[in-house]
Amino acid sequence: MIIQKLEDGWKLRNCSSGECFNAKVPGTVYGTWLEYRAMEDPYWRDCEDKALAMMEAEYEYSLTVTLEKEVGECDVVWLLFEGIDTLADIWLNGHYLGHADNMHRAWQYPVKPLVKAENIIRVLLRSPLPFIRKAYEEDPYDGAPESMKGFPFLRKAHCSFGWDWGPRLPDAGLFRNVAFIGAKKAAILDVHISQSHREEGVVLSLYPEVKTFCSEEVYSCEVRIMDPEGTLTVYLDTPKTVTIPQPKLWWPNGYGDQPLYLVELVLKAGDEILDTWSRRIGLRTMRMNTDKDEYGSRFAHEVNGVEIFAMGADYIPEDCIRGRISRERTKKLLEHCRQCNFNVIRVWGGGYYPDDFFYDLCDELGLMVWQDFMFACAVYPLTSEFEDNVKAEIRDNVKRIRHHACLGLWCGNNEMEMFISGNQWIRKPIQKTEYLIMNERIIPELLKEYDPDTFYWPSSPSSGGDFDAPNYPDRGDVHYWEVWHGGVPFTEYRKFYFRYLSEFGFQSFPSIKTIESFTEPGDRNIFSYVMEKHQRNNGANGKILQYMSQMYRYPESLSHLVYVSQLLQAEAVRYGVEHFRRNRGRCMGCVYWQLNDCWPVASWSSIDYGGRWKALHYFARRFFAPVLLSCEETGALTWSTDVNEENRTIRNAARFCVTNETRIPFQGTVCWSLKNSRSDILKQGEFEAAAAPLSVEEFPWLDFSETEGRECYLSYDLYQEETLVAHGSSLFVPPKHFEFLNPELEVWVEGDEIFVKAKAFAKGVEIGNKAGDLLLSDNYFDMDSGIKKVLVADGGLEGLYVRSIYEIGRGT
Repeated sequence: MIIQKLEDGWKLRNCSSGECFNAKVPGTVYGTWLEYRAMEDPYWRDCEDKALAMMEAEYEYSLTVTLEKEVGECDVVWLLFEGIDTLADIWLNGHYLGHADNMHRAWQYPVKPLVKAENIIRVLLRSPLPFIRKAYEEDPYDGAPESMKGFPFLRKAHCSFGWDWGPRLPDAGLFRNVAFIGAKKAAILDVHISQSHREEGVVLSLYPEVKTFCSEEVYSCEVRIMDPEGTLTVYLDTPKTVTIPQPKLWWPNGYGDQPLYLVELVLKAGDEILDTWSRRIGLRTMRMNTDKDEYGSRFAHEVNGVEIFAMGADYIPEDCIRGRISRERTKKLLEHCRQCNFNVIRVWGGGYYPDDFFYDLCDELGLMVWQDFMFACAVYPLTSEFEDNVKAEIRDNVKRIRHHACLGLWCGNNEMEMFISGNQWIRKPIQKTEYLIMNERIIPELLKEYDPDTFYWPSSPSSGGDFDAPNYPDRGDVHYWEVWHGGVPFTEYRKFYFRYLSEFGFQSFPSIKTIESFTEPGDRNIFSYVMEKHQRNNGANGKILQYMSQMYRYPESLSHLVYVSQLLQAEAVRYGVEHFRRNRGRCMGCVYWQLNDCWPVASWSSIDYGGRWKALHYFARRFFAPVLLSCEETGALTWSTDVNEENRTIRNAARFCVTNETRIPFQGTVCWSLKNSRSDILKQGEFEAAAAPLSVEEFPWLDFSETEGRECYLSYDLYQEETLVAHGSSLFVPPKHFEFLNPELEVWVEGDEIFVKAKAFAKGVEIGNKAGDLLLSDNYFDMDSGIKKVLVADGGLEGLYVRSIYEIGRGT
């Protein structure tokens, strides 16, 4: 095919006000208006409301373009829109091409009889707001309460209408490429590649979808495969199968390498090359093990015959303004996941299907993708028109994504089975039937046709479908929100042994610099109007303080409040992850909510909108470590936090576990010390650790019942020969009750290394700088008295500071 991209020369006009600007495609209304400073930043203070009002208008893209000669000489010409957000009517040279009503689809029109030397393209974007209002008034279909009524009627990113972490900013535009596509005689529309792993190698079966325009020609396909080292092998005469001997297998991050093969098909008529199609693939087997076992049924990723413990987070759209998302930005985000030992990313179903580069990057970085279809927290009207629309959406995206090595599974939706089974959002019985038809007939039938090799799961959470006990702890995947929404303590995680935890989390505030990016000084109180506009989970700022009161002294500044909120969040998630990793085999996945933000906001993210790591992301590097040393302590948090309880009895005890999530044996030593606030050793011991591959080694309980929990803490290390693999500490009381001494922290720099010195035990040590852009090899750590060294990965060193929990509530 011959592609003429249509990127420059567009004009974008507000049909109500007449404002018109030069625009680039891909692009959006908000992005263009912001470029010309014709609107206020919708993220600044409460400017979201003005930006929402802009979307009551209609907007028109127009382009006058010269058709490239080579395209005009083709036998067929299409006008392709890879992404239109969302409601649009399209004209070419005054001829009406059609109506688009789904941002998740590509829209392609045959235009050979209509194109000229000079062409005029018009795309009229209709307002989504009156559309959803009218649809809801005529026949209400409900969904997430934080989103605008009527959002399920429109195949547009649901979170653009608001979510409990996102604003109401339903942007519009041509957010992916627009192009004229020309083809001569025949074209490769797509190729499906399936793999069969055998003793002689990996057999690739090739199913090209070829469209011919000249019946008298004889066509052939040549297959070219380049291995990861760059060696090219050519297969002639339209082979249906190709065998790759001695294949280099693709593995998730932490289990092996990610070699990729380039597969190219060349369509020919005699010696004339008509079209080419190429993709990078990884050679691997990928399945979900759902076999029955002694606890119920397993739910585990199995790659190349090895069961993988899923470690990662849930991904939402990276920005409400699509033009701000780029390959470079996404690469940085996903590299930050790999650096913290992630092996999986769940693409949440209330946004949009990511760009091709997202999946390319996941292939390269070894991040398995749990891919939701774009249905979330709603019921949908399954009219014949809606059904046809979503079928086309599913076909487009399955065919686009299915070849990727990273694709771990397809999932029908987010949280719909769970809520609909309890009659959430249900106004009439047919809405339950419509759910079953969509998720348990239409989608699996399409997958059987277009991607039968990839596992399908009907919903998240689910026990397998048919409203059969979704969110059941002993089958399938679970969303657990009692810690946070339910208000229960962190230790509650230890009562459960979920098979795969695909959502759980805890909120915190973004960094001070991120807060400053959307506030004036007078706004910087968490209960101000502006701060509550940037907190979409109703009452959540108070909930953070409620949980904080259980663990920490009251912070006396916004800076301290942000710092403590992030430590609180990190500790909450750590309690869960370490517990479930201690139970590897029974539990096989911890995917926390959420990785990122789409605007500056208080949320569950571990990386805030400014790209700044919260404490949680540093904790993730530790609790997702391939070899994890964890401590299960009992003390005031597990027995009684009421300091006035009559005959209060607390048993201080602890046990250690080494979890080896690698494919090689681990041999090391666990060293532990009971210490006082000065880090003087009161008692100590050690265990030899011999953890087999992909296993857990548990050690006996240690009794510290004679210990005064307010004055002593447990420090522990894991060594492999002389190398320190992990360090941690545990308290037997909430930090607010521990008798910390002033660690008199000092910080200095030598080259690209930062050194911190403490004269006493220091908990939650944070190193920061004036610009708020410091990225380190470790941060928000506990340290005994002594010196700790960390490496600078990014950011400046001006205005360097260090602090610990000791400072909180002491008037400093």
